[in-house]
Amino acid sequence: MRRRHFMLTGLAGGTLAAVPALRTGWAAEETFEVTRTEEEWRAMLSDLEYEVMREEGTERAFTSPLNEEKRAGNFHCKGCDQALYPSDTKFESGTGWPSFWAPLDDAVATKPDRSWFMVRTEVHCDRCGSHLGHIFDDGPPPTGKRHCINGVSLTFRPAADAAQTTG
Repeated sequence: MRRRHFMLTGLAGGTLAAVPALRTGWAAEETFEVTRTEEEWRAMLSDLEYEVMREEGTERAFTSPLNEEKRAGNFHCKGCDQALYPSDTKFESGTGWPSFWAPLDDAVATKPDRSWFMVRTEVHCDRCGSHLGHIFDDGPPPTGKRHCINGVSLTFRPAADAAQTTG
């Protein structure tokens, strides 16, 4: 019995130790126009923002005030202020996160996310690499896509302000 217990404990420990290795950061794979040191990112972001944007975490559903944002304007990256999503592509998905059916042109990039023993499409700001969320194939027309975005990765600029800063 000790041998079985030892083997199962070792297997479980090895699996848990491997999970962080399955989540790779952007820095190892791409270079970005806006770069900062880890210390600079930590100084400018809250703990939750850092976890989501730099460590590919997820905020709790239904916690972002941006879920209720209905004004015309653009949603910008909190890491570099690049305009990412226009408000006219935002829709109510019922998932608890701000959802969009399309980004602005040349604003986001994607990569496969193989964490949690599945493959999803991860989306990030193409200017600074900040993790935004994931893209799913259950959105509305015309794209059929749902960009499920962490609100802590975004700021909102109303239309009057959005024209002044385009990223």
